[in-house]
Amino acid sequence: MTQKEKYRHRIADRLLERKLKGKGAVLVEGAKWCGKTTTAEQICNSVLYMSEPGKREQNEQLARINPALLLRGEKPRLIDEWQVAPKLWDAVRFEADHSPDLGLFVLTGSSVPPDMSEVIHSGTGRFAWLKMRPMSLWESGESTGDVSLGSLFEGNLEIAGVSALDLEKVAFVTCRGGWPLSVDMDDEIALDQAFDYVSAVEKRDIQQADGVDRDPVRVHRLLRSYSRHQGAQVSNSAIRDDLIENEGETLDVDTIAAYIKALKRIFVIEDVEAWNPNLRSKTAIRSSDTRYFTDPSIATASLGIGPKDLIADLNTFGLIFETLCMRDLRVYAEALNGNVYHYRDKNGLECDAVVHLRDGRYGLVEIKLGGDNLINQGASTLLTLAGKIDTSKMKKPSFLMVLTASGDFAYRREDGVLVVPVGCLKD
Repeated sequence: MTQKEKYRHRIADRLLERKLKGKGAVLVEGAKWCGKTTTAEQICNSVLYMSEPGKREQNEQLARINPALLLRGEKPRLIDEWQVAPKLWDAVRFEADHSPDLGLFVLTGSSVPPDMSEVIHSGTGRFAWLKMRPMSLWESGESTGDVSLGSLFEGNLEIAGVSALDLEKVAFVTCRGGWPLSVDMDDEIALDQAFDYVSAVEKRDIQQADGVDRDPVRVHRLLRSYSRHQGAQVSNSAIRDDLIENEGETLDVDTIAAYIKALKRIFVIEDVEAWNPNLRSKTAIRSSDTRYFTDPSIATASLGIGPKDLIADLNTFGLIFETLCMRDLRVYAEALNGNVYHYRDKNGLECDAVVHLRDGRYGLVEIKLGGDNLINQGASTLLTLAGKIDTSKMKKPSFLMVLTASGDFAYRREDGVLVVPVGCLKD
């Protein structure tokens, strides 16, 4: 079986195809191991691997003195890990600018170049951007896809679905993560991959983010602290206090901010912005970002825990399960031209996820492990927030959803709130 025959199709496949029809080049960014190169290889007709062993130095030299040579090849041409030679950006932009054709290049990158000073053009009008994340449960084949997020936005709220995931299986996929290579591995081997990923981040990848030499032990301690704050709106000062109390680490706030910035540059951290709706009352809305990793397995591996540990500590499980749901919601929202936000006001009213589309439609989502009490709490929160929104100034919510880990069925409650196991959801 060829690589293309073994390829698991990604939601990004059709997004990349669409963006190539409208721009000369597309930049695909995301964490290492999330599948950027493999996805781009499916649509491209020639490839330049900038970091290919034995050729990297040559490629970097050519990028400086004659970048056009590197761009030769059947189009679309994939330039993998383009950030190795940022000067290629202007060369790609120039060729796209002087060609009557679209869809010429796909650039992939697992980090933002630390130095863009030699890049002249922003790429506006010539480049499109695509963010890739680790696999959602629908992409990995572990969600039945009985409930479509897109269909909900179209008003199809009479849902019916069956999930094949019990709580133990959800704990496993949370710790395994959505790394494409791990999906078809034996369970124990698959669980190792997240630990290997975190180890690589600590020892090597974070150094490449901005060229600063950082102590891997300190990086590890920061990742552990960040793991404990998944789904929370906490300041860098609060993370410093947590490091002192739990890790015996004395990083100052500015150093913590620099570490976090570096982790964002390599797409390990992906915080969620606050949502600011029009409300009937003058309630102050908290504008801090909410802390998340790009994949829940980064949190579990940083903490050194596995599926059994999550089952034994449901509070921790609930926090990290939220990261899994945010990953999947982001993947699905991207396919619908949407983004995911978080809502919290000064009175403590909080909504875990707001899926907001470009055209102004939005859905409110509460994330719970499951069980009648938690589902009822989530439904109550959603109904309260929906009642505060000034629908004379913005649309009413397209749907209210409690997204759960456990539960066999997706259904609509009598109050209109949808209960959807994550093992039923797709874009």
